Amino acid sequence: MDAQDEALITKLIDHNPELKTLVESHRDFERQLDEMYRRPRLSTEEDLQLKRLKKAKLAGKEKIELILAQHRA
Repeated sequence: MDAQDEALITKLIDHNPELKTLVESHRDFERQLDEMYRRPRLSTEEDLQLKRLKKAKLAGKEKIELILAQHRA
């Protein structure tokens, strides 16, 4: 997300509980993914978990983008 998006999130987050939940989840997914990327190898289960995290993070980002688009207009 760019600086304008971050500024809009900061402005809206206290007034939009859904946005707050989505942003917190997105940051948590980023943290979990960072931890997994630091591992030299992943087991089959960990690889599946990595894929699930990526999909969940993307779905959350798309929802965040929709909320932000509504407020940009």
